Amino acid sequence: MADTDKFRVAERSHLLPEEEAVGSDDALKQAEILLEDSDERTAHPEETGHESTQTPD
Repeated sequence: MADTDKFRVAERSHLLPEEEAVGSDDALKQAEILLEDSDERTAHPEETGHESTQTPD
């Protein structure tokens, strides 16, 4: 993982108060997965848009 990616993951692994209330087994891993998904959707919106239940037809 590149240093830039490590920084992004670390920045986003901080839990919100409501997330802290329920806890997290691995906040860093959760942030990593979320960012990977977000990057994929950003890089290929036409491929991921049809899979989303939030994207209008």
